[in-house]
Amino acid sequence: MFDDLDDLYQQVILDHSRSPRNFGVLPGANGRAQGRNPLCGDNVTVFVKMDGDRIDDIRFEGTGCAIAKASASVMTAALKGKTRPEARVLFDHFHEMIKTGQARGEDLGKLSVFAGVHKFPSRVKCAMLCWHALAAALSGRNEPVTTE
Repeated sequence: MFDDLDDLYQQVILDHSRSPRNFGVLPGANGRAQGRNPLCGDNVTVFVKMDGDRIDDIRFEGTGCAIAKASASVMTAALKGKTRPEARVLFDHFHEMIKTGQARGEDLGKLSVFAGVHKFPSRVKCAMLCWHALAAALSGRNEPVTTE
């Protein structure tokens, strides 16, 4: 079994990094944005298929460190079926959690495995890259998002 919660979190992150969920191009996407982290070399493109104000489907593709890939994988799983406002709330809560280690408001589910990222400030941008690309895709901005 796991020695502590950190071991479990590490296993979830490694699992999502090695076998990312919702990975690949999304045919019929009506929103798309690319994110790049030049310091770490992470590159991600987020694709969303909206049904009105609801995320009908979401996928990503790209390369990067384990944190960046796992964050995108868990993010896509958490956001399917959510509305734009619900996605924004999750963005805000996730961002606060990875900066402070504390979750605010609702239970973040599997997203909470990233709470330990706050101990490694250089990795915060890795975890947030896909979220910034998501925000751009939902707003219709097609210009690349860069975190530095």
